[in-house]
Amino acid sequence: MASPMLMNPSIILLKEGTDTSQGIGQIVSNINACCAIVDTIKTTLGPRGMDKLVYEDTNKVTISNDGATIMKLLDVVHPAAKSLVDIAKSQDSEVGDGTTSVVVLAGEFLKEAKPFIEDGVHSQVIIRAYRRACELAKNKIKEMSVNIDTTDKGKMRDYLEKCAGTAMNSKLICSHKDFFTKMVVDAVQVLDDDLDIHMIGVKKENGGAMEDTIFVEGVAFKKTFSYAGFEQQPKRFDKPSILCLNIELELKAERDNAEIRLKDVEQYQSLVDAEWRILYEKMEKMISSGANIVLSKLPIGDVATQYFADRGVFCAGRVVEEDLKRVCKATGAAIQTTVNNIIPSVLGTCALFEERQVGGNRYNIFSGCEKATSATIILRGGGDQFIEEAERSLHDAIMIVRRARKTHSVVAGGGAIEMEVSKYLKEQSNTIHGKQQLLMKAFAKSLEVIPRQLADNAGFDSTDLLNQLRQKHGQGGKWFGVDITNESICDTFEKFVWEPTLIKINCYTAATEAACLILSVDETVRNSASEKPQAGPLPGGGRGMRGMGRGVRAMRGRR
Repeated sequence: MASPMLMNPSIILLKEGTDTSQGIGQIVSNINACCAIVDTIKTTLGPRGMDKLVYEDTNKVTISNDGATIMKLLDVVHPAAKSLVDIAKSQDSEVGDGTTSVVVLAGEFLKEAKPFIEDGVHSQVIIRAYRRACELAKNKIKEMSVNIDTTDKGKMRDYLEKCAGTAMNSKLICSHKDFFTKMVVDAVQVLDDDLDIHMIGVKKENGGAMEDTIFVEGVAFKKTFSYAGFEQQPKRFDKPSILCLNIELELKAERDNAEIRLKDVEQYQSLVDAEWRILYEKMEKMISSGANIVLSKLPIGDVATQYFADRGVFCAGRVVEEDLKRVCKATGAAIQTTVNNIIPSVLGTCALFEERQVGGNRYNIFSGCEKATSATIILRGGGDQFIEEAERSLHDAIMIVRRARKTHSVVAGGGAIEMEVSKYLKEQSNTIHGKQQLLMKAFAKSLEVIPRQLADNAGFDSTDLLNQLRQKHGQGGKWFGVDITNESICDTFEKFVWEPTLIKINCYTAATEAACLILSVDETVRNSASEKPQAGPLPGGGRGMRGMGRGVRAMRGRR
């Protein structure tokens, strides 16, 4: 009679060395990994959030409290925890702010789900409850949101400034909030209906104070590489004609040209003369078009620079493509790839062009553009890290104002909306039977992490403040949130702590989807052999193949 081992042979599906983890233990392990990430980043939340110093291998140091920036720099290896990095990036690209909130919320959703997983509740039951709760939460936010009258320009501007101010509260530049909110709103108001964020340029210049930051309703960029004749060119024009090119105005070295066989010196000279003649013909056509300023994405050589200087024309070569596009957008110019038939309609204009010294560099500034749909902020400040963090803060504020200009509805910040939605979900859960009731209450409890963390990061007693908030919201005070200034609670809507409705809706959606994604993964398969640079010799490739490879390399070395 055959032994049991022979009757029930083991079936091997995966290669030797493959690590598999599955079941409840795997889900709990993924939740723990995500909670570890959240513990790192949650202290950056809110106006009193702490900064993180991230030191990279390249000796680059980044100091920031921006959630998306920190998540990118953490270089997370755990496959499940990487989903938190993805939601932070998506929140940053979609609305610009709330990146820390979305990660903290997702972590809290998972933390609340962990006891249910350990007690044997199926992941899909939790996922269904979370998605249902998220839909109810989003509907409640839309119901509570306050629409702003956009027909009144004064009210519209005031609304945009309040949203920008709220975004800057938790940033490095919050001490200069009044100065920068006006600048950010001015920059976004300049944009056309497309609201292309790339049409707002932020240039960084070391030195000076934050108040020395310059706003240009038009375009400004650093002086490009130039030749000796550049200093003889005029540096200021009133109502100039601007020609933008994608043409190289430089004599090519002979070695760059095709090989040509010549019989005598005269033939060579005729070739050189032809090249000079072509260059001069191009420049003559530019001058005859009436252009006062010539900008090109490609190099403008020393001959062309001196030629333009002699005729009172300003030129700049190697202009960054993004800056050149913004010049075209602001002045109405069109980039030309040929100088033949330059008509007046392809030339741009502005009220004033000047070259101005800002800090240690000179800037070419185009201001007073009639078709201005572009703006530039020249950011001043102390060290490089300080200016880089200020730039990230401005980016978040610009994104918020851009979204606010589109949506026109706001809710109160400071944890007020989370407390009200949490109360609403707890009330709704009482109308549901079974496990879903407990899971919806867990979702509602998770929302309280935002006001709790705001209080903890400010050094307040979060338990006491949360009890006060629950009491106020139970009495109908729907806009009460954490008052960071006075260590108490207040009506944050009256204090103008406003956030666009879209931010909260996007935040809840992204956090819920990330939590559901992690809860739905019950098995991880890792093949360690495939991670090695070379898993093994190729089929049919033995010593002979390797020897041939060395021979080929040796032959290449002798060439």
